[in-house]
Amino acid sequence: MIFGKLLPREGNFFELFNQHANHTVAAAHAFANLVKHYNDPILREKYTQEVDAAENSADDVTREVNKLLHKTFITPIDREQIHSLINTMDDVADLIHGAAETMALYDVRTMTDEIIRLTELGVKCCERLRSAVALLHDIGSAKTAEAALKTCEEIDQLESDADRVLRAAMSKLFREESDVRELIKLKAIYEMLETVTDKCEDVANLIEGVILENS
Repeated sequence: MIFGKLLPREGNFFELFNQHANHTVAAAHAFANLVKHYNDPILREKYTQEVDAAENSADDVTREVNKLLHKTFITPIDREQIHSLINTMDDVADLIHGAAETMALYDVRTMTDEIIRLTELGVKCCERLRSAVALLHDIGSAKTAEAALKTCEEIDQLESDADRVLRAAMSKLFREESDVRELIKLKAIYEMLETVTDKCEDVANLIEGVILENS
């Protein structure tokens, strides 16, 4: 009994999930501002740095969760669920950061309507993701579990919207873009931005699994 009392219990995993989700939303908003002000080199650099900072902060939280996981004897939800959830959440932040880096490396000159639309959908997905994550601490409540599942459904719908935007964007790109270099650049950016919403859906699916197993 005494030994059991000395063992670390639960930890602050849900708070760390919330912190990570906040950093991911900050990265998404910074990226949206980068797209909005892309023609201004000073603002472009400012918002690129904000994306970098948010992604680095998300990485710090991910490391903290994985470290805490090794130290904690009794966790609030399954250990594998915690590991999968935080690392898949981190993939979202990494993809946003990767999109910003790719635009700089490829020297993308202008933002298309398709980039703007995919960015908007990505921001909405990240915001819904933050809302779903914030409910995890109380999924023993039927009302909270229902709200979290509804939010996950909204993420699924946004991902479907992004799929449709990507298909239309690719069709337009291959019909209208005669410069092969520009085609390659834009194709890579479109796919990366759509993958942000794919990865948000992956997190939503993990959250649904946590709810079904623990509510």
